[in-house]
Amino acid sequence: MKRGKGVFLDAETIDPGDLDRDSLESSLDAWDWHSHSSPSEVPSRTRGARVVISNKCPLERSVLAGASGLELVAVAATGTNNIDLDAAREQGITVCNIRDYCSDAVAQHVISLSLCLLGGLPWYRDRVRRGDWSRARQFCLMDRPIRQARGLIFGVIGQGALGRASGELARQLGMHVMFAEHKGRDPRAGRVRFEEVLRQADVLSIHCPLTAETRDLIGAGELEHMKSDAVLINTARGGIVDERALADALRRGAIGGAGVDTLSEEPPPPDHPLLADDIPNLIVTPHNAWASRTARQAALDQLAEVIEAFLAGHPVNLVGS
Repeated sequence: MKRGKGVFLDAETIDPGDLDRDSLESSLDAWDWHSHSSPSEVPSRTRGARVVISNKCPLERSVLAGASGLELVAVAATGTNNIDLDAAREQGITVCNIRDYCSDAVAQHVISLSLCLLGGLPWYRDRVRRGDWSRARQFCLMDRPIRQARGLIFGVIGQGALGRASGELARQLGMHVMFAEHKGRDPRAGRVRFEEVLRQADVLSIHCPLTAETRDLIGAGELEHMKSDAVLINTARGGIVDERALADALRRGAIGGAGVDTLSEEPPPPDHPLLADDIPNLIVTPHNAWASRTARQAALDQLAEVIEAFLAGHPVNLVGS
């Protein structure tokens, strides 16, 4: 029985060459692997494929309309904002994503950023590089508060797998975990009103998807409601935080620090507001919180499972249907 051809449009986003591709290779009769696909290359590369895998390559209405024979789009991520889901549904194309493949990696990254910022590590790193330690009158520098995690409040926006995993690691450090309700809604069981979490959190960690409702969810007003020594962590999507407002808040000392793994434009331009070199107690990592080898292998293997389930007539991780 013929299984057809698959195309991976941007395989380098998951596998720079260190993963085992056997499970995915064997899911279909043939594969076209592309490390990267520019927008102009996507239409021709999707034609004739039964299955297309994309991590970040946009699949717009015109592309989907021209992809004769396409039955399944497998998104090599959880977020699907790069796929025109309405067009896919209208054209009978199934869209599935992958889920829960990087919870441990992201949670580890969240806690690492949190601890670095609570301890003022970016501040002290810069002081050492400037020679301040060499000129000190005593054996250590401690002019910026160093906070221990135990007893602090860890606020979480988003109660999916990543938010829960990060909250669990925070609990193991002795932190009290609060899950925020959606902004403007009365709290359900196990959740706390959004504004109250902003007010109480010592660490506020974002784990919700980027939607029309969550775009600029954390803006100047929300930052003003946070404690002056609070730490903001964003490993979700850049557009959830107003980046100029965050840069301004950090410069003014309105909050204590921020750890950011995602930006609104990726790769970011050199003049991105959060890449300025005068922002104190900020750590920016290049969207790699999820990218341990273990997590990336799990992602590749789950893509094979998604395709196998689709071919068997029992699709999993359906999106937008």
